[in-house]
Amino acid sequence: MIEVKPGVGAPTMGGVINAVLLDIDDTLVDTRGAFRHALMEVAAEYLDAGADPELVLAHWRDDRGGWYRAHTRGELTHREQRMRRANDLHAAFGGPSMDDAAYDVWDEGFERHFRAGWLAFDDAAELLDELDARGVPYGAVSNADSAYQVLKLSSVGLQRVPMLVGVDTFGVGKPDPRVFLEGCRLLAVEPGVTAYVGDEPDIDAGGARDAGLTGVWLDRPGTRRAGHHEAAEGTLRIESLADLTALMG
Repeated sequence: MIEVKPGVGAPTMGGVINAVLLDIDDTLVDTRGAFRHALMEVAAEYLDAGADPELVLAHWRDDRGGWYRAHTRGELTHREQRMRRANDLHAAFGGPSMDDAAYDVWDEGFERHFRAGWLAFDDAAELLDELDARGVPYGAVSNADSAYQVLKLSSVGLQRVPMLVGVDTFGVGKPDPRVFLEGCRLLAVEPGVTAYVGDEPDIDAGGARDAGLTGVWLDRPGTRRAGHHEAAEGTLRIESLADLTALMG
């Protein structure tokens, strides 16, 4: 399913997309599932007995303190944002407050379980096969550190995806237009013929639109985060990566 959100500058469909930039987390890789796996281990060790797994996962992903987005704006380090999110989680579900030393132990276990849960979505390799067959250039633009995302892509069998731009490239991440434009530059393509696909309607699809790309919100059924209710104006909404090829005619 492909939907166009009405608005000035809404993209047209059919034969206009000659290159694709891809988000990684919850677009190519089921990061939501990996977080769930890690958080269930954390809950068993640190949180009150009987904590609802889905509420724990939703609390983590919603990040109501905005710590991860502060990280992508260059205001916090990765460690700082994750420690704050961990303590927020503990405060909400009966876990102890952690100082630096306690957090180091927590994070070692969390990261180990998180990595054990990394899996590619079934439609990811299928999309890449189709893009390869068509000769369409593609690459990844992410709000995580580049080396970390290279490891993640390799771990799930998607190492053919070039990691082009991470939060470490400019010290900030999406929706800053520089990250999208740098991805286009590295692919040697123009923004106007490039689609960017990600799971967040504002920073992914909306940010790409503002940078002159075709912004595509991947709205997988049953996986929306709090506050993600509709596509941004002038962007597209799809429910599967399999829908993307229809944009290229």
